[in-house]
Amino acid sequence: MRTSFNARIAAGLLVALSAAAVPALAADVMVGGAPMLASKDIIDNAVNSKDHTTLVAAVKAAGLVETLKGPGPFTVFAPTNAAFAALPAGTVDTLLKPENKPTLTKVLTYHVLAGKWDAAALSKMIADGKGMASIKTVAGNTLTAKASGKAIMLTDEKGGTANVTIADVYQSNGVIHVVDKVLLPN
Repeated sequence: MRTSFNARIAAGLLVALSAAAVPALAADVMVGGAPMLASKDIIDNAVNSKDHTTLVAAVKAAGLVETLKGPGPFTVFAPTNAAFAALPAGTVDTLLKPENKPTLTKVLTYHVLAGKWDAAALSKMIADGKGMASIKTVAGNTLTAKASGKAIMLTDEKGGTANVTIADVYQSNGVIHVVDKVLLPN
């Protein structure tokens, strides 16, 4: 009986020590009125954000749902509905037409990086680059990242800028950074 008790204490101590050695998962963040659960993938979280309904519709129209549900990891700069609404009139409707799927796909994949790049990693790249970092997107084009106070600002190839308004929204297959503009490749 004594051995069983000691074994249970040792096992409990081992579990406690193991838990202390593993960093805790980041707290869930609210985006668009919904909790973004770190246990869910990018798509399963995005569909719950009322601020990202246009992005979700665009991802569906481009046929990128299965990709963004995949293992990744991915970093997504997620434009809000307001960011899409700020595009010239008719742009979103035109992009969502089936015949424009290649263009829509290029625009959307311009917002995606391979790998998990949280704000700390992006900030380090900016610091290492003496205030600027060139980032290759999944589309094969480049974004430029700079510090804007404590936030990160992205510049697209056309000179447009987007600010990261909510950083480090961790997903099971990567991280999302909410941005206030749609970035456009050349």
